[in-house]
Amino acid sequence: MARTTPGLTRRRILDEAVHLFATRGYDATSVADIQTACGLHPGSGALYKHFPSKAAVLEAAVHDNLARLTARTAETADAQLPDDPREALRVLADVVWAFMAADRDLIRLMIREFTGFPDLFEAMWQAVVATVYRRGTAWITTLRDQGKADVTDPEATAAVLVAALTYYPILDVLIGHTPGDLDPDRFLAAWTDHAVAALRLTPR
Repeated sequence: MARTTPGLTRRRILDEAVHLFATRGYDATSVADIQTACGLHPGSGALYKHFPSKAAVLEAAVHDNLARLTARTAETADAQLPDDPREALRVLADVVWAFMAADRDLIRLMIREFTGFPDLFEAMWQAVVATVYRRGTAWITTLRDQGKADVTDPEATAAVLVAALTYYPILDVLIGHTPGDLDPDRFLAAWTDHAVAALRLTPR
């Protein structure tokens, strides 16, 4: 019988557990459920070779996500945004949606289970703040300082723009509908128009 690579088993356990936690709920998912989803015998106890408890699986999944998010953040921070603000807005929108598309189950899980694990998911929220909101604030502040935009409060403006942008994938994850049931291209086009108006960009 072929032996399973330990690293692959651990990754598979995390992925299957997050999906089950997100769809069924943490309390309604048993260790046996996770093992069955991984193709392991439900009574084998194989999960305990990698994690001491179901709670440890959840914690590891969140921390692994934060590690991936940190790596993507470093890549994003190093990327040069286009000089044209409208093009830069589309790049920022693509970055935000790519982050969220990569972790749909974890987003659903965080929303469902936040009250049960506030400290664990607070770390994830802080990573989102550092990645998205602060990057947006820094960019808008730079535009203002360069005289390219007329914005009184860059931080609040970034918060409003990012909130509108993240609402689209969050609603899709939670109920399978988008705002107004719009397709992503129409939503992004309207969001970009509103963002340009909110920034009060100066003529080039």
